[in-house]
Amino acid sequence: QVQLVESGGGLVQPGGSLRLSCAASGIIFRIFTMGWYRQTPGKQRELVATISSGGNTDYADSVKGRSTISRDNAKNTVELQMNSLKPEDTAVYYCYASLGNREYRGQGTRVTVSS
Repeated sequence: QVQLVESGGGLVQPGGSLRLSCAASGIIFRIFTMGWYRQTPGKQRELVATISSGGNTDYADSVKGRSTISRDNAKNTVELQMNSLKPEDTAVYYCYASLGNREYRGQGTRVTVSS
């Protein structure tokens, strides 16, 4: 059974930082592309960051320069460090794992950026 469990969300003030973490099980983690996307009510899902099995990273323009995605294949975890957070970063963040036509996602962790 595949499980992706996110943690690290919460309430943070504008300009603050958060580190989101995702622990994966039930997959051969090292061969999957991992990533994060976010969803807010009434808006399309936005792909925030991805990291390939080889460690190549890609970011949405909206978070580029403020975020870093990393993975630890020994621990089966992927993290998203987000800095200089803005109110528009408020969303539910989902971890996902992708390989070919297989994709799995977690339950999500809510991030609220507000003073």
